[in-house]
Amino acid sequence: MARKNIVSDTSNSQDVAEFLSKARDLSVRAPASGPAQGRLIFAMDATASRQPSWDNAAMLQAEMFDAVSGLGALDIQLVFFRGLSECKASAWCRDAKALGNYMTKVTCQAGHTQIERVLAHVEREAAGKKIDALIYVGDCIEESPDILAPIAGELALKGVKAFMFQEGHDRTAQFAFEEIARITGGAFMQFDASAAKKLRDLLGAVASYAVGGQNGLSVYQEKTGSKDVLLLGNKLRKKS
Repeated sequence: MARKNIVSDTSNSQDVAEFLSKARDLSVRAPASGPAQGRLIFAMDATASRQPSWDNAAMLQAEMFDAVSGLGALDIQLVFFRGLSECKASAWCRDAKALGNYMTKVTCQAGHTQIERVLAHVEREAAGKKIDALIYVGDCIEESPDILAPIAGELALKGVKAFMFQEGHDRTAQFAFEEIARITGGAFMQFDASAAKKLRDLLGAVASYAVGGQNGLSVYQEKTGSKDVLLLGNKLRKKS
């Protein structure tokens, strides 16, 4: 089956195990000579049931920029899908106002999950310039994990860590999200719709990691005292 995408098809996928083996050999990012710079893609499910969560995330997204104040600059691109075939990406933003403007213009619509297209888009973006992290926020999945795993392997090769944040406890989604996080060397976390602080802390944690690596994440954890941020950092350390 042909892969749907935002711009163009990605290359044919190889065996995930081979991707993981090669990914382990990738060199770590060299320290920047100037101010730290991070690039992060923030992707969300914008199907009909997600409107309250979307509105909540639109208010919390500023934490990603606040978290890296003093660490360096952060560029964020918003990606979302809704309806039966719509999957869009915003321009790159470097402040909360610009990203917030994009988010407040989006109305969630009934449709199916399009996580495959999100991952394929991130892969293409990473082919042109380094993407430090992907944040994905959603609650369910209607695609086969077998289709998503090879694309996650492509992301691993390009050094993109996927942070898969699941609202709720759908077991099918949990399995798929955990696999994507595992393959890319990222992390999986769950939260409830009422846990706004937890989501805010997780967004700030990934932003700090995208700009400052483990050191940036440690600084953010000390600043917030968040147990969730500490748990996220521990998951990453186990994979390094």
